Amino acid sequence: MRVLQLGKFYPFSGGIERVMYDLADGLSERNIRCDILCASVVGKGNLDITVNDKFSIYAANSYVKIMSTIISPSMIFELKRIMHNYDIIHIHHPDPMAALALFLSGFTGPVILHWHSDIIKQKKMLLFYSILQNWLLKRSKLVVTTSPLYLDGSPFLRDFKEKCVSVPIGVDKKVDAEDGSDIHLIKKKYSGRKIIYSLGRLIYYKGYEYLIDAASYLDDSYIILIGGGGPMYTLLQEQIKDKGLEEKVKLLGRVADDMMSKYYQACDLFCMSSIERTEAFGIAQIEAMSFGKPIVATKIPGSGVAWVNEDGVTGEKPQFFFLERYMDAYGKEMVQFIDAIENDTETPLGVEDGLKPVLMGLAAKKSVEEGRPVKISEIEF
Repeated sequence: MRVLQLGKFYPFSGGIERVMYDLADGLSERNIRCDILCASVVGKGNLDITVNDKFSIYAANSYVKIMSTIISPSMIFELKRIMHNYDIIHIHHPDPMAALALFLSGFTGPVILHWHSDIIKQKKMLLFYSILQNWLLKRSKLVVTTSPLYLDGSPFLRDFKEKCVSVPIGVDKKVDAEDGSDIHLIKKKYSGRKIIYSLGRLIYYKGYEYLIDAASYLDDSYIILIGGGGPMYTLLQEQIKDKGLEEKVKLLGRVADDMMSKYYQACDLFCMSSIERTEAFGIAQIEAMSFGKPIVATKIPGSGVAWVNEDGVTGEKPQFFFLERYMDAYGKEMVQFIDAIENDTETPLGVEDGLKPVLMGLAAKKSVEEGRPVKISEIEF
């Protein structure tokens, strides 16, 4: 079996790109050929990168970025050139360029659509893209969402629920850093202060302006560190200066890959301040959980963020819950999905199977709160 993933851009920087990479890496470890085709960041040109003998990355030359979409005609021609080498195409949404490339390619095999989030802010883009988006939903054999809550709240998926499944995003199990010196240096730099850490692209839906405002209410025993680069860097830096918060909030810029785990381990608390449903899941929450860190996150209506980090729910070692307990199951589930599509058979489990344990959990919670037996039929979802 050979799988091609269509996605946004390289070098990888956002959550969707990281999910693509992890899936390709995981499938290649299971001896399944899985490659990635995406657009390269403007100015990078065509790139052909071999990760291992079962996993390569093809990044097509791009010319300009319009309404958060990289324009790459080369991606269309590259897909036409290589698509016959693959049995399945796994496309990641939202990405109008990838959808257009698939539409024009003439690929006739099965397509898996990974629905990471709705298009929310780019109303003009959605106006032009809606026809192609509907085509993509109809064309896809299977639609994968990241949480049942987001699936239930998306107006675009309402008519396609029979082909939708929810597969939460996982992360590699993070173990204690091989060298604790970097962690020590971070803690030493902010000695005597509790570190509140946040990580993500500096863009509108991350809500960092509100996190910066919140720093005004903290005493000097706290420091907020925000990791990541993006178009709002200068604006946020000016906000910090205007409010006189230079000693309370620090913008770290892009955090190097080898330092990601160090900041998670050094912090006392992780904060996700996102404000829009564009933040559909919040992978950084899972990463922070893998180090046993407490999480403070916003409750965004219709988003999976609060589903991942339910208010008041904790555990002795959260990393064991999400990673050791379920990571292998997630991997097997994806392989079964691919096998079902390739052989045109039913998947072993569907949306109803995923919904039942959720209803059981809600019934159990209601039973504890009200001190009485609660039937599942009493739960409205």
